[in-house]
Amino acid sequence: MTSQIQAALVDDEENSLEALSILLQRYCPDVIITGTAQTVQAAVTLIDQLQPELVFLDIALPDGLGFEVLDQVTHTGFEVIFTTAYDQYALKAFEFSALDYLLKPIDAQKLRDSVEKYRKSNHSTTLPERVSVLRENLTDKTEHIILTSMDGFEVHKISDIIRCEANGSYTVFYLNNGRKVITSKTLNNFEKLLSDLCFVRVHSKHLINLEFVKKYISGRGGYIVFEDGTQVDVSERKKKEFIRRMKEHARST
Repeated sequence: MTSQIQAALVDDEENSLEALSILLQRYCPDVIITGTAQTVQAAVTLIDQLQPELVFLDIALPDGLGFEVLDQVTHTGFEVIFTTAYDQYALKAFEFSALDYLLKPIDAQKLRDSVEKYRKSNHSTTLPERVSVLRENLTDKTEHIILTSMDGFEVHKISDIIRCEANGSYTVFYLNNGRKVITSKTLNNFEKLLSDLCFVRVHSKHLINLEFVKKYISGRGGYIVFEDGTQVDVSERKKKEFIRRMKEHARST
């Protein structure tokens, strides 16, 4: 039998609260709604009194931002699923921070997926760190990324990532301190996140940080030598784009 999840709903719009309640009752009956709130202060009181395991939290509230709820609560033993009307560009910030979100109007299948993801997570205590990265990225100050590792979540500076390598459905991050971090997301996922920064896909298996390229050895596809001496191949198909990005990067530095 599936165990019940005690949840609180926070949203300033009555119809949004009602719609989410109906969806949860219909598609996630194991989620028990213990209470609802429509303001920051009401949410803080609700969470501290009822101590839910899961909070569905709207970012925009009439007396502040949902983040302020997380700043003010004394009960911290819960996970958050944000509900938001942000556009697709801003949603990248959630991906960087490894925080789950539901885009309004909420889709029933995505709601079920989010609840299932919550069940499978290890409910790590890094929520403040992940929220900090989210807030940073929502202000276009993209300096950190949260990587979901075997042990939970890790915060890393993007400038410390040398390269990312595909390993089946996993991605291996190589850091400039010599560490490797294995994450459970595909390389395609990180290509979408990082390609607006100094990262370029040079091979089906490799996404690299241009900052760490020491030299490029030409050939049919050629290969890249990094500052730490490691090498990766450049596919023939990716060669032209890599050289273009490398020249752009050189001009900007």
